[in-house]
Amino acid sequence: MKIALAQINPKVGDFQNNANKIRSFIDRAGNSGAHLVVFPELALTGYPPKDLLDVPAFIDENLKTLNDIVSSAHNIAVIVGFVDRNKRPYGKLVHNAAAFIQDRKIVSVHHKSLLPTYDVFDECRHFEPAHDIFPVKFMGYTLGISICEDIWNDEEFWPRPLYEINPIENLISQGANLIINISSSPFSVGKHDTIRLRMLTHAALKYKVPFVYVNQTGGNDDLVFDGNSTVINARGKLIAQAASFREDLVVVDIEKPVEQEPLKNYTPVETIHQALLLGLRDYVGKCGFKKTVIGLSGGIDSAVTAALAVESLGNGNVIGVSMPSRFSSQGSIDDAVELAQNLGIAYKSFPINDIFETYRHTLNDEFKGLPFDITEENLQARIRGNVLMALSNKYGYLVLTTGNKSELAVGYCTLYGDMSGGLALISDVPKTMVYELAWYINREMEVIPRNSIDKPPSAELKPNQLDQDCLPPYDVLDALLKAYIEDAKSIDEIIALGFNEKIVHEIVRKVNRNEYKRRQAAPGIKVTSKAFGSGRRMPIAQGFAC
Repeated sequence: MKIALAQINPKVGDFQNNANKIRSFIDRAGNSGAHLVVFPELALTGYPPKDLLDVPAFIDENLKTLNDIVSSAHNIAVIVGFVDRNKRPYGKLVHNAAAFIQDRKIVSVHHKSLLPTYDVFDECRHFEPAHDIFPVKFMGYTLGISICEDIWNDEEFWPRPLYEINPIENLISQGANLIINISSSPFSVGKHDTIRLRMLTHAALKYKVPFVYVNQTGGNDDLVFDGNSTVINARGKLIAQAASFREDLVVVDIEKPVEQEPLKNYTPVETIHQALLLGLRDYVGKCGFKKTVIGLSGGIDSAVTAALAVESLGNGNVIGVSMPSRFSSQGSIDDAVELAQNLGIAYKSFPINDIFETYRHTLNDEFKGLPFDITEENLQARIRGNVLMALSNKYGYLVLTTGNKSELAVGYCTLYGDMSGGLALISDVPKTMVYELAWYINREMEVIPRNSIDKPPSAELKPNQLDQDCLPPYDVLDALLKAYIEDAKSIDEIIALGFNEKIVHEIVRKVNRNEYKRRQAAPGIKVTSKAFGSGRRMPIAQGFAC
């Protein structure tokens, strides 16, 4: 039996284009000799549809689109993800479902059993879990059709399973000899190689059956889906894998697989680079934007953001804006100009010193006798934010903010200033990884000026200012932040790792007190295991210091 893995990039709620894409992949799979084509979880609706699931018309359109797909499935069986209604008189109104289509009929419908509520997931909010788990016969096989989380609960693989039931064990006990899993599994660095492949291999060896895993690709809001759809045979060997971070159609003969070439091992910086490019491209395109505008300070964060934008969108769709104040060094201004020239982007300069002095004059009587402090520093950042938003309003540009995860964590950013914008592209990228991205971008030629990489980072909002005046070195800060945010370690546990006690207390205090800023930040692209936003929901007003 030949199975086609249809790794597609759907857009949430775009039923017509999603259906056209699905029909196109069905035709391609049929022309490739496949007997069955498998699409990702919620391929019809796009993932995650969130509270669109509460809109009856959305569910109706999804079911109508499914019927259109059924009528167009010629000479090939199809498994596709959609939203099914809960026909019982209790529970949530809908199921996360997979339709098995054969001979232009829906032969069976399979509901998702395990509904994740951790990290970015909130599926119990909308979906009713499966009431029945059952396999289906096809071409001499007994197919165990499952949906995403249903394969993530093996009690032998996970130290602490999250659910009482194991849907795969249930399907195997009913005679399933081929497990098919349709997924919308978001990217985080290292996830595919260190978790997914090991988990699939473990399951295939444990049950001695092949596992077919089909994941979506593309970006939807803050999530990026890396694809990497995979087939593992009953001996635990990888026999097929689709591309990373792009649509792909892979046909595999389950009985006579062609040995696949060894897969390229991507480094963390390479996968983060690909994820950011795809996430930005889809955020801009799916939201209806064409051009982006970025404030260029001459520093590394804005340089990396601009370079990524050009690689993702093309240099004709990126505008760089310099907004020097009297504290901006000539070197930083020159670096911004050189970057714009290297990237071939439009470059504009709006000196803000006159505006800044007008602000100071306006507030002079109120602030008379008080020293220059963070108030005046933030005025400059807010002027720059207003300039960028004015360009956005006038021309329809999307403003890309340039703050990184380290800054956002400790509040080293200005509300309504450098945080102003529509997408915070690198807000889940720690500062140390920003430097790695810069070197990676410069791997073949100098795109980012060497001076932007080498000089000590500074906001340049007062004389001789350096980030390290109020923050520990970034390699120390990022390691500490990972322990606290991603690994959820306590203060005592972090100190036991060898960090300075005073620094730990100060950084944890800064992280906790700046939750209100992060709540107002632009959405970012998730690349780590724990990103700010929907994946980390902390109270703003709270008194717990772990």
